[in-house]
Amino acid sequence: MDPRQNPFAPGAGTPPPELAGRGLVLDRTAITLDRIRSGRAAQSLVLYGLRGVGKTVLLNQIRRDGEARGLIGVWIEMPEDRNLPEVLVPALRSALIKLSRGEAAKASIARALRALAAFARTFRVTYNDVEFGMGTEPGLADSGDLDADLADLIAIVGEAARDRRTAVVLYIDEIQYVQEPQLAALIMAIHAAGQAQLPVTAVAAGLPQILGKMGRAKSYAERLFEFVSIDRLDPDAARQALRSPIEREDVLIDDDALEEIVTQTQGYPYFLQKWGQQAWDVAKDSPIRLGDVRQASSSAIADLDDSFFRVRFDRLTPREKLYLQAMGELGPGPHRSGDIARRLGRPVTSEAPTRMNLIAKGMIYSPAHGDNAFTVPLFDAYMRRIMPMREA
Repeated sequence: MDPRQNPFAPGAGTPPPELAGRGLVLDRTAITLDRIRSGRAAQSLVLYGLRGVGKTVLLNQIRRDGEARGLIGVWIEMPEDRNLPEVLVPALRSALIKLSRGEAAKASIARALRALAAFARTFRVTYNDVEFGMGTEPGLADSGDLDADLADLIAIVGEAARDRRTAVVLYIDEIQYVQEPQLAALIMAIHAAGQAQLPVTAVAAGLPQILGKMGRAKSYAERLFEFVSIDRLDPDAARQALRSPIEREDVLIDDDALEEIVTQTQGYPYFLQKWGQQAWDVAKDSPIRLGDVRQASSSAIADLDDSFFRVRFDRLTPREKLYLQAMGELGPGPHRSGDIARRLGRPVTSEAPTRMNLIAKGMIYSPAHGDNAFTVPLFDAYMRRIMPMREA
């Protein structure tokens, strides 16, 4: 079939042709953000889940839906090696410029821009005219205490949004990479704004370890935020994610072919897109048949090995690779730290630093005390493919 008509184009955060199975989350989030805009109390949201379940896609859709309703979005993708202030400042500046359009609330927006400039200078964020070209107001977000200054900044931004009868929403992807003291300051700032009923909030997405990290940063985080698990799609939603885009192109897929993809991918959205893409390219004509899917599976796995899995594996040290090899040999998981250490033939205490490094790199997480699980679905099978099993 014509690859130019292939509806599937899997990528990092790329919107799928059919956002199946996420309607309830989108509706809940829309209600939350509309309540916050109107000055009513509502918990901020954190979407958490493994790699490849569509958290970034969902966060982007929430942002687009909010902007269509007149909300001001601040998009932040948190890198591993950056500080929150240097990522927040340029994104927040863009949002304030959007707020400044029109005559209403010019004074409060100008004050918010001065607060942002003071915050940027205080925390040595170099960003063009925010750093050098704007005036500041003494005593406004310039104490050098991140907890106090970020709370002041978020509150002043909320006041400007209130004067414009809208809300500012921080959309933070990869929130697990925010350093814990900075995460604590962000939680405090959102909490203070909520107590003041200001229309400014955050919707974030991250790996499962963010639950423990936010709890350690601030014990009241579990009451301030609603933590929403984003998991694999159920079988009906997985079928819809495949069948609907295919049929919109006037192509059919046999039921047994569809079930084979759902089984192979275990319902993980990114893998559904990858298998759908490969099956389309393999099929010579409509309908897509079981044989097409079986042929496509080998190329889909090879593609994942060379990209989705490999890009994560190549960041690891030799010792970290051995730790994951042991986990892969034990199966999908979760696995006890002691079982992994025994597989490696080492004391569990000697492997603790390696384990913590893998958690920090976002490769594994601890679903319960002493347990370890991959953050990337099907990574155990990948490890067995590239690092042959040793004798137990």
